[in-house]
Amino acid sequence: MSSATQQPETSAIQACTVSRDVQNFDLLIEDMEAALGENWGDLGFAEALAFFTQPESDGVKFIALAIDGEDEDNLSLLGEVITQAKARDIKVVLIAEDVSPASLHQLLRKGADEFVPYPLPENELQEAIERMNKPAPAVAAQQEAVSLKSGAPKEGALFVVQGLAGGVGATTLAVNLAWELATVSDKDAPKVCLLDLDLQYGSVSTYLDLQRRDAVFEMLSETASMDEDVFGQALQTFEDKLQVLTAPADMIPLDIITPEDIQRVIDMARAHFDYVIVDMPKTLVQWSETVLNAAHVYFALIELDMRSAQNTLRLKRALQAEDLPFNKLRFALNKAPKFTDLGGKSRVKRMGESLGISIDLLLPDGGKPVMQSGDHGLPLASSAAKNPLRKEIAKLAQSLHSLGSSDAEAA
Repeated sequence: MSSATQQPETSAIQACTVSRDVQNFDLLIEDMEAALGENWGDLGFAEALAFFTQPESDGVKFIALAIDGEDEDNLSLLGEVITQAKARDIKVVLIAEDVSPASLHQLLRKGADEFVPYPLPENELQEAIERMNKPAPAVAAQQEAVSLKSGAPKEGALFVVQGLAGGVGATTLAVNLAWELATVSDKDAPKVCLLDLDLQYGSVSTYLDLQRRDAVFEMLSETASMDEDVFGQALQTFEDKLQVLTAPADMIPLDIITPEDIQRVIDMARAHFDYVIVDMPKTLVQWSETVLNAAHVYFALIELDMRSAQNTLRLKRALQAEDLPFNKLRFALNKAPKFTDLGGKSRVKRMGESLGISIDLLLPDGGKPVMQSGDHGLPLASSAAKNPLRKEIAKLAQSLHSLGSSDAEAA
């Protein structure tokens, strides 16, 4: 580590840490040394503002702004550091420990390029540096805003999907259900919107080979002023049939978004689409209740294993303790036993009885083609149309659409 203002000319400074005391962030020091050797400096907040005006700052590519809870009283100063850095084309990595979501939100709005929680995950700083150094992809077709027509609101149906354990297939179901609904009819296909609300690890963009865009976070940050144009700019079109809101480009705290933000997004989507599919994070957050109350059907994905059973019980207790509508959940068992597996079917029955739930949807194991489909960025209908999992999801989409059509005719 070296002083930013006393660095020898033979070793040009490429980056700086900016903090109240960098010794509070020992892991950051190690990662900076691993990434840059001795070609970095350390500055205080006020020192950074003075340093930006000096010729020595011309070669600086980024600053690592490291803050903790004690720095929240100086948000205006921190915001000025970010503003001045961005004005000189210096990128900003925000590294935060024990900082409130509201403060993070404010600093990210100032223009920080990357957010990394402290303690830093392994290799996360190096990966953030690589992401910042990547040139912006020239994909003009994907940057076009989706045009949303004004008119009478549709009051579309809201279908939510949440996995109760890792890797149970929630995103696979959400993506393929959305596609099957979008293509359910050749003559009068419904308008479908897929929302990836797994703001940190959402992979809908990967499953459909779509670019993550900054417009998503910008829209989520300003939902109070969101209109049709702003919402449309955050959406992307998949094969001219499905509109998609991907997770934000950067990993952000789940509770940066408020229940009011989520309600506005849901209301906007329902007003313009016949069906809205939501892929939820596995974590329960302050706006989970908002989505649960708004949902027409809430699919809870599980597998035939102990972790799914235990998590189901914990979720059941949590919802019932808060008097939330647990009965809205429709449990879907992924990798369900085959029709001829009588022992497996017996275990499914016992699992439902012991948990006090009804397992309404049995999804067969689609095998390796399911993983390959996600890696190739295609729905199962395009990559493995005869796959048993695809067939079951198509049946589910047809059933939901038929039910929706019947309700509309009755009304």
